Amino acid sequence: MTKRKVFDIDFPGGEGEKDVPAGTGARKIDAPPARRGPMASAIAENADALRTRKQVEAAIRDENDRLAHELVRLKGQGLIVDLIDLGAIHTTKLTRDRSASRDPDLDELKESIKAIGLSNPIRIEADGEAWQLVQGFRRLTAYRELHAETGDDRYARIPAGILAQGETIKGLYRRMVDENLVRRDISFSEMAALALRYAQDDDTDVVDVEQAISVLYASAARQKRIYIRHFSTMLSAIGNRLKFPEAIPRALGLQLEKRISNEEGAAARICAALDAGMASTAEAELEILRNQAHAKPQKTTGKSNAPDAAKTSFRCTVPAGTVRCAARNGKVELSFDRDFSSVEQQRLQAAVTAFFAALDDRTQ
Repeated sequence: MTKRKVFDIDFPGGEGEKDVPAGTGARKIDAPPARRGPMASAIAENADALRTRKQVEAAIRDENDRLAHELVRLKGQGLIVDLIDLGAIHTTKLTRDRSASRDPDLDELKESIKAIGLSNPIRIEADGEAWQLVQGFRRLTAYRELHAETGDDRYARIPAGILAQGETIKGLYRRMVDENLVRRDISFSEMAALALRYAQDDDTDVVDVEQAISVLYASAARQKRIYIRHFSTMLSAIGNRLKFPEAIPRALGLQLEKRISNEEGAAARICAALDAGMASTAEAELEILRNQAHAKPQKTTGKSNAPDAAKTSFRCTVPAGTVRCAARNGKVELSFDRDFSSVEQQRLQAAVTAFFAALDDRTQ
């Protein structure tokens, strides 16, 4: 047997494997790449996941921004509609341009809602935790009556278009008025009454009824605005005696205004006739007004215009607040949130004396 030397030992190797010089540190050509450890693999996978997550989050933010802008646009147009609890809707922010008496056509509206639902949502504006009605007083009233009569949960909430907050009081009034202008059943008395109240509202920037009509009824035809002005004059003179002003037709209202404006003492005589008649129905009140409109004119002082026709209206800011002033032929009116009857008579007399003294000084 032949003995092998230690230097003749053969080390096992793969088939076709090439020798690499010792000490070079080079890998064999066909050797597989080095494997990463578990920690390195986890770090790489986590980095990939973070990159993907950031990309997804960026896409979500872009989509949310787009939807937010679209929501603001739709809310600004009152096109976002939701079902709102009746108890959460208030009607105190705006003076309504509808008569306080019950609308005789309300029953027809209720039957329509029961048959086919509400096709035209009301319009509301956020008011803290609740809502303020902007448009749709009749529709809201119909829903409230239906819920009270039937107890049906279908009428406990009403479809409402939600307006964006921040619109001016003028804009809200215009929304309400313009919607009702297309309705044929709103009377000139109701429109004139709203103009009178709007002119007295401290939240508005108008100083007289003329300006209030121009603002509220800017969308109305010029002739309609003229009729509203005539009815405003009529209501200013006898409105506190009328029980059914919304029933006064246009022709009768214009006749009454003409007599009031051209006949001295006519307003007082019409009021006296209304007080004496004590009408309990609209038709009875209209009969009294027709008789007064066609009554034989009384002798006048020759003045062609009403003695109290407004000539100048403005607001005056004083330390205690803002005073509404109206100067007429033979009359000066100052409106202020204060009980002047509680002021001592001597102080009032002194103030009036000082007022006229100041006027005389300015005219000299």
